[in-house]
Amino acid sequence: MAASYRHSNHSESNSKRFHTKSRFAKKHEQKHEKESGPGRFGMLSRKIFIFCIAVAVSVLHRNHIAGMFENDRHFSHLSTLERELAFRTEMGLYYSYFKTLVSASTAMEGLHAIMYDNITEFPSTINTLKRFNLYPEVTLGLAYRMFDWLSNTLKWQTKTCYTVNRGEGYEPVLSCEGLGEPAYFYVESVFLLNGILMGVFFLFGTYLSMDHHDESSAHCQLLGCPFGGVLTVASFFFNHGECTRVQWTPPLRESFGYPFFVFQMFVVSHMLRSSKVSYLHTIVVAALTTIFMACWQFAQFALLTQAFAVFGTYTMQYINSKALRAVILGQTVGLVTGYVLLFGNEMLLTSYFASCLVTIWAIILLEPVIDKLQYRVARWTVHGALLLAGTLGCKILISRILGVKDDAHIGEILRSKFTNFDNFHTMLYTCAKEFDFIEFETFISLLRTLLLPSAALSVCLVAFHVIKYEFSASKTQENGSSFPSKSSSSKPSAELVYNVFQLLAFTVLAVLIMRLKLFWTPHLCLMTSLLAARKLLGGLPKYSEVAHSALLVALLATMGVAGYANLKHQWGIIGEFSNYPLEEMVEWIKSSTPKDAVFAGPMPTMATIKLCTQRPIVNHPHYEDANLRERTKKVYTMYSRKPASEVKRLLKELGVQYAILENSWCIRKTRPGCAMPEIWDLEDEENQGKEPLCTLLKQNPGLHFKRVFRNSVYDVLQVNTS
Repeated sequence: MAASYRHSNHSESNSKRFHTKSRFAKKHEQKHEKESGPGRFGMLSRKIFIFCIAVAVSVLHRNHIAGMFENDRHFSHLSTLERELAFRTEMGLYYSYFKTLVSASTAMEGLHAIMYDNITEFPSTINTLKRFNLYPEVTLGLAYRMFDWLSNTLKWQTKTCYTVNRGEGYEPVLSCEGLGEPAYFYVESVFLLNGILMGVFFLFGTYLSMDHHDESSAHCQLLGCPFGGVLTVASFFFNHGECTRVQWTPPLRESFGYPFFVFQMFVVSHMLRSSKVSYLHTIVVAALTTIFMACWQFAQFALLTQAFAVFGTYTMQYINSKALRAVILGQTVGLVTGYVLLFGNEMLLTSYFASCLVTIWAIILLEPVIDKLQYRVARWTVHGALLLAGTLGCKILISRILGVKDDAHIGEILRSKFTNFDNFHTMLYTCAKEFDFIEFETFISLLRTLLLPSAALSVCLVAFHVIKYEFSASKTQENGSSFPSKSSSSKPSAELVYNVFQLLAFTVLAVLIMRLKLFWTPHLCLMTSLLAARKLLGGLPKYSEVAHSALLVALLATMGVAGYANLKHQWGIIGEFSNYPLEEMVEWIKSSTPKDAVFAGPMPTMATIKLCTQRPIVNHPHYEDANLRERTKKVYTMYSRKPASEVKRLLKELGVQYAILENSWCIRKTRPGCAMPEIWDLEDEENQGKEPLCTLLKQNPGLHFKRVFRNSVYDVLQVNTS
């Protein structure tokens, strides 16, 4: 009976608890019914509000960069030829293929011309779409042809033309502006894409700074939840000159590729935060990776850092192997698709990025073995050693198997930065300012706007958040509570850990090669958004949220002091493009040389010759191909101390008929040892101490060359056939 009584009492107790729980559930349901309608409306209105801000900053950035470009060049008042002359070096080379596509009689004829090109590296026929990542030009070229057809069919007025008086004794020129003008259509497309980039940055910063439950907080009601995005965008504008150069160089590959990479990083961050990763995420990552690689040859280095960052997040056990596989699968599919779209470009297979992916897949297969290690430090060490050794080993092995040496200069450049090693090709790179170490002035500039301290504080907050979580988790384990196993574990804030690792990787790239600071500085801006993340502050009481908001506003105002000065400086750059010596030479070439005359000379000038005259050239600024590097080295013997007879022989081997001698190249140097004759002294010890040939040719071309054109900057020398 006692047992029966106790059982009856226990059942009654359970019944009471059940009814109590039911009453609580009913209250909760009633409360939810009251709040769900307005709550959903409030959440929707917040999302619409944030999206509207994103659109606004996109328009603002597009107008900002378009305005600076116009102010710098007075682009609207230039003739067609002057606009082409304004696209110097690589810009002119890339734009020339857009010109080929839009000026061809049919689209297929234009595509055939760039896929079977015998003008760019005469006499060789090359697929420039494969070699130069020309999908942006193909896309814009086809889009322009469709736009032109539609506007002609509907009789839209798409451009306005007028005569511009240039003064200084020069004849007036016809200038047209509007989307019907090919150059306008091209640059406006670039500005639109990079305007959208700023909207993506705003959404990215907003997303990183928000917790899953931020929508209902008083902090969100005060600031509308987009303050992390506002910090990101404001930091970008305040440091605009350090973040991008699209306003000065629209046709460069980064102008097309980088926006897609930012979007891809946004998607990866979302994947790492999500509790469930679907194949749709992987497909989006694969698509964006493909576009990024099809647009820019440097994409492999950025994606390499991303693979390292995601793998580091996995090693720290902030994501499980399923999430790692989803991201790496997306990257792998993107790499393979990019390889196909670029017609089997071997540099993608022999890239460090491809070798890194192979290594990570191997480590994933070894996961059951590695998981047996008891200590985290041992696991981290094994992961790091396998990743580095595997990546380097695979890179060397694949390169030797395929016999590809096109990217050998990358290793040589890195070697030259840490040793006394130098050769002709590495000096051409490292003597250029953009390939040198990052300037100290960059750090000073970022300190003035408080970007560097703000990003550093954000990294410290993430580090403190991670340490706090790890300490709490270890105490939980000591108390006997369960904790996720190594292979299946994932932890909160994985997207923050990933972005910290990504920032560290970009920092290494920027320090080694200044040009790559264009990855680093925008990511610093993105990291400032974390100062608005309440989850990193351990959860603030309501009265502290107001103080936090006030501090963020004060920080923004303080950043704006130096930031506004930077903006005023950019707005104050007023110029008008003119290059009369180059224009004079181009006009002479068009009128005085055969259409099949073959030219050689400085790489930047060769791009202009191809673009403006359509004459065959033997060298150009796209220096990533091993054969092209050797061609350029032969052409640059004009600036060595070699005898004229030897230089003539080398030029004739290339089929050169006219050599362009740019006088300043004989004497100018960015730093000691960087004048062209000094660079040649590294490899041509036999002729050291002699007068540079360029000086002699300027004074008297001699028996081997004949001067056929001269102005204040350029000499055109005809190579004697005898």
